[in-house]
Amino acid sequence: MVEYDTSSPTPSITEFSTGSEIGSPNSRRKSFGYFSGDESSVSSWKQRSYRFLGFASKEQKRVSCSKILVVLVFLAVMFGSAVATYLLVIDEEQGNFENQVTRFKEVIDVAEPAVVFSPIVQPEARDAWASFVTEEAPAWYQQSIDNEGRNYTVDDLMTKTLPYIHCYDFENDFIPTAVSRSGPVLPVWQSYPLETDPVNPLLGTNYDLLSGQQIKDLFEITSEILGPTIGITQEITSANTTVERSQIMQPIFQQVDTRAEDRTLVGVVWLQLHWIEYFQNLFVEGVEPLIVVLTSSCPKVDPLSRNTLEEVDVLSYEIQGPVATFLGEVDAHDPAYDEYVMTDVFLDLQVDPSKLPEGRCVPKLTLNVYPTKIMEDSFFSSKAITYASVVAVIFIFTSLVFLLYDYFVRRRQSKVMDRIIKQDQIVSDVFPSAIRDRLYGDQTKKDMAQDFFGAPLDLDRNASIAGDAPLADLFPSTSVVFADIAGFTAWSSAREPQQVFILLENIYGAFDKIAYRHGVFKVETVGDCYVGVAGLPEPNKKHAIVACKFARDCLKKMKETTRRLEVSLGPDTSDLDLRIGVHSGQVTAGVLRGERSRFQLFGDTMNTAARMESSGCRNRVQLSQTTADLLSKAGYSKMIEPRAEKIFVKGKGEMQSYWLRTCKIRRSSDRKRPEEALVAHMMARLDESERTYSTDDNLEDEDIRLEDKEVDEMTKTGRLVEWNVEVLSSLLQQIIASRGGSVDTIEHLSSAEERIGLGGTVLEEFTPTIPLKRLGTDEDSFKKRRRPSSIEISPEAKFQLRSYLSNIASMYHDNPFHNFEHASHVTASVKKLLKRIVNVNEGTGFGKNLTDDIDLIDLAGHSYGITSDPLTQFAVVFSAVIHDVDHPGVPNAQLVREKSRNAQIYKKSIAEQNSVELAWEMLMQSEYKELRACIYQSEEDLKRFRQLVVNTVMATDIVDRELQALRKARWETAFSETAAVEYGIGSEDTKATIVIEHLIQASDVSHTMQHWHIYRSWNEKFFMECYGAYKAGRAESDPSVNWYKGEIGFFDFYVIPLAKKLDNCGVFGVSSHEYLNYAKANREEWAREGERLVDEYLKKYEDEYREEETI
Repeated sequence: MVEYDTSSPTPSITEFSTGSEIGSPNSRRKSFGYFSGDESSVSSWKQRSYRFLGFASKEQKRVSCSKILVVLVFLAVMFGSAVATYLLVIDEEQGNFENQVTRFKEVIDVAEPAVVFSPIVQPEARDAWASFVTEEAPAWYQQSIDNEGRNYTVDDLMTKTLPYIHCYDFENDFIPTAVSRSGPVLPVWQSYPLETDPVNPLLGTNYDLLSGQQIKDLFEITSEILGPTIGITQEITSANTTVERSQIMQPIFQQVDTRAEDRTLVGVVWLQLHWIEYFQNLFVEGVEPLIVVLTSSCPKVDPLSRNTLEEVDVLSYEIQGPVATFLGEVDAHDPAYDEYVMTDVFLDLQVDPSKLPEGRCVPKLTLNVYPTKIMEDSFFSSKAITYASVVAVIFIFTSLVFLLYDYFVRRRQSKVMDRIIKQDQIVSDVFPSAIRDRLYGDQTKKDMAQDFFGAPLDLDRNASIAGDAPLADLFPSTSVVFADIAGFTAWSSAREPQQVFILLENIYGAFDKIAYRHGVFKVETVGDCYVGVAGLPEPNKKHAIVACKFARDCLKKMKETTRRLEVSLGPDTSDLDLRIGVHSGQVTAGVLRGERSRFQLFGDTMNTAARMESSGCRNRVQLSQTTADLLSKAGYSKMIEPRAEKIFVKGKGEMQSYWLRTCKIRRSSDRKRPEEALVAHMMARLDESERTYSTDDNLEDEDIRLEDKEVDEMTKTGRLVEWNVEVLSSLLQQIIASRGGSVDTIEHLSSAEERIGLGGTVLEEFTPTIPLKRLGTDEDSFKKRRRPSSIEISPEAKFQLRSYLSNIASMYHDNPFHNFEHASHVTASVKKLLKRIVNVNEGTGFGKNLTDDIDLIDLAGHSYGITSDPLTQFAVVFSAVIHDVDHPGVPNAQLVREKSRNAQIYKKSIAEQNSVELAWEMLMQSEYKELRACIYQSEEDLKRFRQLVVNTVMATDIVDRELQALRKARWETAFSETAAVEYGIGSEDTKATIVIEHLIQASDVSHTMQHWHIYRSWNEKFFMECYGAYKAGRAESDPSVNWYKGEIGFFDFYVIPLAKKLDNCGVFGVSSHEYLNYAKANREEWAREGERLVDEYLKKYEDEYREEETI
């Protein structure tokens, strides 16, 4: 037995309501791992996530730092490699450049000068010398010809040889004359290379070298110093050009010992260099230019006056390939290349200046070779930059590959982390914090010990179950709450799957927040049942109070949520209720390992709590005896009320249970008049401040204030109006989108609108085939269309739509069956069937549901054009909303018998034609001009819209046998095997028209093709309407007599055949199968329970009638 500590003072009612410490979020925040929507819970959940994922977060930081380091290393290596490559290439080119300059110097060094041997001939020996030359010259010529490979002959040379020592008259055409001066002469005897051209007489045999002043000066120095001498001389040619040359004179002595003091000079060897000729043809074509600077250590001598100048001799030449160019008697090299100079002492005789005659100088000749900018540019190409750039690009590409790889890794890690966080959230939702921490702690240890170095993971989930102790505990004092959504199964059968989950997510999400606020642990949701427990994982002595507070708040939030969602989820949503059971006792709680392991509770307490819920009543909380005793001991005996009858619990027998008091009736002075409620809810959305339940925290005074029936109905009508507004608005968006988004004025259609419906009844407008408009699939049509979600309906049109539907709702009578709620139920079925139209020609057996956000085109003709035209869909849904406007609650046959005004006008399909007339007349009023502009823009669309509305509403008259026979014949004609071979737009339009008529017929009786509870509810309402008409004298016979058999016949001869037609036409996908299956199941269930239900209907009617009489 669970007991309370009664030593503490009895809590007050206010404490029960506010929860004090037991309801404080802080007292339970550390105990519960699930997520709720408030800010504090989000923060708490994040803290838990960070704690559980701390190791992963640190690893992520380390990986990020490593990646940054790798990137920096990549950049450093890239920069270093690029610079190194650049420097290496530059160095190589520099070496090539310097080597080439060096080779140029070597080439210059190997050039050979002209060499001449001249003996000293005294005047007395001139004749003897002439004879010697004549005798010895042929032999010398022959030897020279052989050595030099000349093409001359000895005779040719002898012919040109003068037998006497001579000189040339340079002023008289180089005429040779015999030397007549006294003193020794230096006749040319042997020369190399052999040359006899008079133009170059210095090499001619017997030419007197001393006839030239410059050679004469050299001979004077040589005679004085008895050693070699040199000089840079200039010679003015006949063309008045200056020829620069160097002359070297080597003395020849008679003695062998050239160092003897008494040595006698007997001849000289004379060398002559013409520098311009010397530098010619040194290199091949294409060699870039060099600058050669020849410098002398002696002062410069004027070639004309023979005066000594101050500056030294300097000659500069540019050598480019085989061409040499004299640049002048200046140093013409670029100083920028001083470091690359190749200097060579061409000749240094090392003559003692003291031995020279006064005014004489023996120069030292120096060759300086310099490269030029052109030459440097030819060696220093863009290869260095290119190679460095290639290296940089390679590293950049490698870095990009790394970054790309890192991006994919991070994206994968992000997905993994998101999954881990979601898994952690799931674990936190499923497991209490203590269990969760134990799970994470064990796993973390295993991961750290086994998987840190990449060891393979053990993928066998159940491998350690046998060896490890289960995670389980016994909690002796808990209160378990079972909360089941009453009516959910029936409601969900008429909804799309997405709508079912929207409802459950909203309800369960609200319950989660309440559970978090009160410290209740959410155990699980089983179907539409929410299971929570108070008193674990942390013990709480006041667990029963917590559980009851949680149950109370869930009841309030359930009604608020369903009323709010009715606007988006459609009719009957607010009819969903909550049934709650609570029991207190001990439970065994822990993790049941294996596939999809989760935290679960076991024990008798769970079973008893489930029985409390299943045997309870809607909108009430049933407590077990144990829970009631705990509340009484805590001082809350006023909050419990014994149930009048005992309940039978399987395995326990009869048990006394209790109701938790949460309800009271509102005072009559608080009631609103029905008319006031209608006005408040027809023209505007349901105000959130006008909720059914109070938010007072006092549990005893805060009862569910049940509004009186009239006001509740009007409030429900307002919500249904809003839902219909949303449905039709989405279809209007599709219509406008198909037109390219334009909504123009329709003033030009005023006369056409006035002519619509004139000259006959609505039934006379019926046509067996309505030509539908098929949207084109060509490129221009697609460009014109827009996405419906991008369309915004103008506030004026939206207001007019709401106003119109509110007026339509007010035109429905308060009939049990033919009322606005039933019209909304029909609309929901139409909407569901239209959305289930599929294209089975896609090649799969599964249809693709159409959504409100795609352009609707004709799905390969499979829907016969219904999905191709949004106006068609709007017209069908619009017809469902208005099809029972002003319905009197009696069949057309009774109206004929009563000879009502409408019966006299319309004759047949009286209620249907009247509904069309009233709804259309109101739509054509000027106050709905913007709404009509959204629906149609042309007279063609106006006529098609009118025709669709007429045909669709007229199809709801299923009692008229003549019309039914006509529809049956048209169906068989259009969908027979012989008709299947027909092709053409006409036949497609006929099929589409017939399908639309059967769609509205199926929706009008959709309750017969839905869940049994929905069928039974609407069947009861229809019975009440028919039986009420009978009691009011507006029916010939008592419907209760044949109601049972009539329903069976209705199923056999109308509902099931209609469902089969929908199934056979193949347009509505799985919905047609669903409708047929439900129709068959309901028929069988009615056959079993129908008679009993009819008796219950009669009893209920009598009870309500007597209650009304009493009131």
